[in-house]
Amino acid sequence: MATDKAEYYTVAAVARQIGVAPATLRTWDRRYGLGPNRHSNGTHRRYAELDLARLILMRKLITTGVAPAEAAVKALALKVNQRSAKLVKPNYAKEIANPAALIETLVRAATALDCALVKEVLSKQIKKHGVTTTWRELITPVLVQIGKNWEIGKDDIEVEHMLSEVLQDILRDSKVKISKPINTRPVLLACAGEELHTLPLHALAAALAERSIEVNFLGARTPISALTAVVQRSAPPAVFLWATLAKNGDHEIVSALPKIRPAPRILLGGPGWKVENCKVAIFVTDLDQACMEITRAIGA
Repeated sequence: MATDKAEYYTVAAVARQIGVAPATLRTWDRRYGLGPNRHSNGTHRRYAELDLARLILMRKLITTGVAPAEAAVKALALKVNQRSAKLVKPNYAKEIANPAALIETLVRAATALDCALVKEVLSKQIKKHGVTTTWRELITPVLVQIGKNWEIGKDDIEVEHMLSEVLQDILRDSKVKISKPINTRPVLLACAGEELHTLPLHALAAALAERSIEVNFLGARTPISALTAVVQRSAPPAVFLWATLAKNGDHEIVSALPKIRPAPRILLGGPGWKVENCKVAIFVTDLDQACMEITRAIGA
């Protein structure tokens, strides 16, 4: 007897993946008909691959300024090739068991400058759950807590600096070696302006490697001339620019990128960018969304 091997996702999983609240998904379902494909009495609502693809498109169109009603019409008209849709599956690893306890352990270890323990815990979680899940459920909360501790004078600045360096080492060491990339041209990752904060780029590079997506990593303080040269020479399917500080989130950088065909998808990440100024670029709010936008840009 044939079995249904298609994957189905919960409301919570889809909401995390595309970066919206579960209530928003329910509103889109009620108002525009963008609901889950699988729903029977007495069971939880489940989204199929096609449902997910439509919601990704809906989110993308709204982010670029399209009215929700118009975006919904375009999303509902989407038809995807199921084989290509499954080439790169979203990382839906099981939730990390007792993340609060692990977060507390990691904060204590970082405060004590216990690099070995931080590496041991996070390397194990990345191996088990993947980069995006570990980043979302452990690394981000730990970074937020360490930042708060420094602000109130509870920890010294060396704790934050040490943790950042350790995290970069962990992400580099955990990066999957890509034998057969699914993209023919590498995605470009860089920091805008004088930006020095490269940790999000390392996380994105490691997360993309898990999906067999190859990148060119330019890192901190990338000059416009270097961005222009790489775009012209490698014709990346997507360009991701990170800016933590407003002085680095200069949209003139985006305007200065060369106009090539096919045009790359321009993605902006970090609090340094003003969302309302994103006219020709997509602002991504988290690692999951960045991975999805890039995956779609390469056609997988």
